Amino acid sequence: MSSLPLIVDIKRHSVEDGPGIRSVVFLKGCPLRCVFCQNPETWSPQQEVAFFPGDCIQCGQCVRVCPAGAVDLGLPGAIRRESCNACGMCVDACPGNGLRRIGRAYDPDELLEILLRDRNYYSGSGGGVTFSGGECTMHAQFLRSMLMRLKRQNIHIVLQTSGFFNYRSVSRMILPYVDLIHYDIKFANPEKHRRYTGHTNRKIINNLLRLLRDMPETVHTRIPLIPGINATQENLKEIIGLLIESGVGQVSLLPYNPMGISKYESLGLPTPDLSSSFMDPADEAAVFEMFGRIISQLRNKKDPTDQS
Repeated sequence: MSSLPLIVDIKRHSVEDGPGIRSVVFLKGCPLRCVFCQNPETWSPQQEVAFFPGDCIQCGQCVRVCPAGAVDLGLPGAIRRESCNACGMCVDACPGNGLRRIGRAYDPDELLEILLRDRNYYSGSGGGVTFSGGECTMHAQFLRSMLMRLKRQNIHIVLQTSGFFNYRSVSRMILPYVDLIHYDIKFANPEKHRRYTGHTNRKIINNLLRLLRDMPETVHTRIPLIPGINATQENLKEIIGLLIESGVGQVSLLPYNPMGISKYESLGLPTPDLSSSFMDPADEAAVFEMFGRIISQLRNKKDPTDQS
C-alpha cells in the first residue's frame, strides 16, 4: 500500500481560495468531525467508495464482482458499509459513474506537473496553489516535499487549516514555505467547539497565538457562518473579542454553503440536520452588519479614546 496521502480533488481556476487564480489541492484526513463539514469525504485518510444514485443505471455489474458481497442495489445507499473494504472492484466494473473511488495517491513529481500546467494563470493574476482538506497538515512530510518543489518554481502558497495540528512539526516542516495561512475559527467557547467538532479549541487557539507571534503577517482568520449553530450574536461577539485580544489583523466571514450535504449520503454517513439552501441574502447582510457593529463596540470598549 502506498505511503502517500490521498487527494480527493484538485480544483483548478479557483478565485475563492486566496489571491488571484489558484489550484486547490484537497488532502484526505481530518482530526475534527464538524457536524457542518462541507467535505466529509476528507474525514478518513483511507480510500472510500461513494455511491451516486442519480448516475446508477442499475446494471448490477457491481453486485456480481464484489468479493465481500457488500453491494446491494436494493439498499438506500447500495453498499453495506460494515462489509465494504473499499477494494474498488465495483468501481472498475461500473460502466457509468454511479460508484466512484474517493481519494487517489499522487507522486510529488506527478502532482507538481499537474499544478504547473496553470503557472501562466498564477503569474498573470498573482495567484498560486492552495493546500486544503480535510486537515492538510496531517501529512507534513508530503506537504513539505510539495511546498519545496513549488517554491523552487516561485509559486505562491496558501495553507488552509482548522488549526488543529502539532505546532512544532508544522513550524519546522511547513511554515517556512507558506506565504498565507487561512485559519478557520468556528467557536470561541471550548465546550461549544467540542460539541460541534468533537474536540475543544484549546490547541487551535494556542496555535493561533503562536502563529501571530511568529509570523503575524501571514495569518488571515476566517469564520464559517452556519445558521442556527455559530452564526449568532453571542458566538460572533465571543470570537471577535478573542481575535481583537489576540491582535488578529485580517478576518473574513464565509457564508454558509449547503453543497456538501449530498456527500454524506453518498458515503453512507448520517445526513446532518442542516439547511439545504444558501443563506438568504437579507440574512447574510444582517449577519455581516451585526459583525461590523460588534467589532466597533468591542474596539471602542477596549480603547474609548479611539474615534477612528
